[in-house]
Amino acid sequence: MRRPPAWQASAPLANLRRRAEIVARIRCHFAGEGLLEVDTPQLGPATVTDPHLQSIEVAGYGYLQTSPEYAMKRLLAAGSGSIWQIAHVFRGNEIGRRHNPEFSMLEWYRVGFSPEQLMAEVATIARLALGEVAWASHRYRDLFRQHLGVDPLTCSTEALRQTARECGDLAFDDADRDTWLELLMSQAIEPQLGRDELCFVIDYPPSQAALARLRADTDGQPVAARFELYFRGVELANGYHELLDAGEQRRRFAADLQRRGELGLPAVPIDEDFLAAIDSGLPDCSGVALGLDRLVMLAVDADSLQEVLSFSCRRG
Repeated sequence: MRRPPAWQASAPLANLRRRAEIVARIRCHFAGEGLLEVDTPQLGPATVTDPHLQSIEVAGYGYLQTSPEYAMKRLLAAGSGSIWQIAHVFRGNEIGRRHNPEFSMLEWYRVGFSPEQLMAEVATIARLALGEVAWASHRYRDLFRQHLGVDPLTCSTEALRQTARECGDLAFDDADRDTWLELLMSQAIEPQLGRDELCFVIDYPPSQAALARLRADTDGQPVAARFELYFRGVELANGYHELLDAGEQRRRFAADLQRRGELGLPAVPIDEDFLAAIDSGLPDCSGVALGLDRLVMLAVDADSLQEVLSFSCRRG
C-alpha cells in the first residue's frame, strides 16, 4: 500500500474523532465531580531529577516539562483544591510504537483521597474509553513471586541477576538492584498484565517511591504507596499517595542526582519552588498521571501511537 503524503495526519480522521469524544467524556466527568481544570507551563527553569527520564533542554529558557506534576502541586499548596488537566509533555529518547517525544498526559489530584479511592476513579476514567471492563489490584511482590519465583523485597541482587539470565538475554554487567527489578518487570511481567481486566499493580519497593509516601504492606514490609495501571500489557497510569515531607523529598532528589552522576548523565537543577510549596503545606492528597494517547490507542484497537496522534514525531 502506498504511503500517504508526509503532510497528512498520522492518524485516520475516524480515530481523531474518537479521541475527541473520549476527551469530552473525561472533561464531563471532572466537571461533574467539581474538579478545577488548570493549565500549567510546558517550559520551566527546572526539571525532574529521575535518572530514567531525559528532559529536553531549550537553550536559554530551561526545560520542556516531562509532567505537570510540580506545577500542579504548587497550585494544591496554594489552596486550589482538587485539580486536573490534559498537558502536552516531553521526554527525550522516547520514540517507538508506544512512545513519542511529545505526548498528552491526563493528570489529576484528589485532596483527601486514599490511593484506593483514586484507583477506583482511574478505573472509571479508563472505562469512559474502553467500555465496561473489570478491574483488580495485585501486589508487586506477589507478581514477582507468581511469575518469576523471587521475592523482590527481600531477595539478593545476585538472585535478580540470575533470574534475568534465566529469562533470556536480559543481563548487564553492572546494573544496580532497581535496574534489575525494572528490567524483569518490563520484560517478563508487564506483557502478561491486564489481558482481560484493568490491572492495578500496588505496593512497589521503597526505592521506587519517587514522590510517594512509604507505608507497611500486609506482611509488615515497607513499600511505596504507589500504583500503576496496565491493560493488555500496556502501562497506562502511575499514581501516588503524595509525599508531604519536603526534607525527605530533597533527600530523594539528591540521591537521584548522585545516581545521574554515576551513570554519566548531566546534572539538572532541583525545583526549589516545588520543594518550598511542599514545605508550606501540601494538603493530604493522591495523584495520578495517565497516558491519554495510549488510552485512545487501546480504545480504537490501534497498534501504535502514530494511529492516534494528529502528527507524530515520525511523520512531522
